[in-house]
Amino acid sequence: MTHDSSRPERPTISRRRSAARILRDREASTAVEFGILALPFLALIGAIFESALCFLAGQILDTAVADAGRLIRTGQAQAAGYSESTFKTEVCNRLYVLFDCNSLTIDSKVYTNFTSTNTSMPIDASKNFDTSGFTFQMGGSTEIVVVRAFYQFPLYFNTLGLDLSNLSNGTRLLSGVSTFRNEPFPW
Repeated sequence: MTHDSSRPERPTISRRRSAARILRDREASTAVEFGILALPFLALIGAIFESALCFLAGQILDTAVADAGRLIRTGQAQAAGYSESTFKTEVCNRLYVLFDCNSLTIDSKVYTNFTSTNTSMPIDASKNFDTSGFTFQMGGSTEIVVVRAFYQFPLYFNTLGLDLSNLSNGTRLLSGVSTFRNEPFPW
């Protein structure tokens, strides 16, 4: 039997049946559906995890500022002659592994009364972190002090349209604030 190569080959009945059988087959539909839904599902799980991590980091920062602020409140920082970098180190020692302390910014101011204190986020109209006006004052006996620490927390799931950032550079500005009246220390 010879084969004529000039004529196109017709599908045989068995080939037509196997094609129809593949189209009817539903055994792999679950795998295909999972493949379609896997990326959005994993992106959502990642965004939830990132939100939880951001919340945890904010709580850790707030606790670290409150604990280190106690050194100012009791007069220990004043007696030891703390500088801004020394106080920043005290805050960093309480932050654990979620933070890069080089990105931590400290602002500490003395106020005459509690109603005039500023605890707002220093973000300008262009969504930039504005450190103008930041100082480091520890205050004396019975003075009101507001200690604020800020950290630009990196976010990784902003590219998926889940914008958790509040800064133009795509990071989330976390803050820890401690407002108190210094104890009546004797010096």
